[in-house]
Amino acid sequence: MPIIVNLDVMMAKRKMSLNELSEKVGLTLSNLSILKTGKAKAIRFNTLEAICEVLNCQPGDILEYVHTKK
Repeated sequence: MPIIVNLDVMMAKRKMSLNELSEKVGLTLSNLSILKTGKAKAIRFNTLEAICEVLNCQPGDILEYVHTKK
């Protein structure tokens, strides 16, 4: 998968648990867990905005594109 989700890295840098992020962003633990493990197929901009606001980061800190050769 060429898009890598680094949510766990940013949470560790901010010393924030999944439970705490879930409460502050207003998403269920299961939805955040799906995102964190990279199993999500999509993310809404308002969700990304809320996560970035709570973690005080940029979208590029959470999402990373990795070029794969075909």
